[in-house]
Amino acid sequence: MPIRAAHDRPTVFIRREAFERAGLERQSIDARFNLTDEEFVVEGNLVAIGPLPSDDTLSDLVIELETIGLRYFDDFFELSGNWPTWLNLFVTSV
Repeated sequence: MPIRAAHDRPTVFIRREAFERAGLERQSIDARFNLTDEEFVVEGNLVAIGPLPSDDTLSDLVIELETIGLRYFDDFFELSGNWPTWLNLFVTSV
């Protein structure tokens, strides 16, 4: 099922295979970024982290993902959450 992207805050989407290969754990991400159940979703081959509380949080998360060897665009991608409220975006993986 597609994941609805927030229009007002950024969300990071990670390929599930990359998430698992990197040894990431939900508990550590939840603790580090103080996420709720709604802000961490796994759907099919995709992990969605967000909507994040701020652009600073987004920067910190991107740096952390790159530091552990994940590559932007190939392994993860962020949607800025900068579009009008009348537009709904849904994300899914192939």
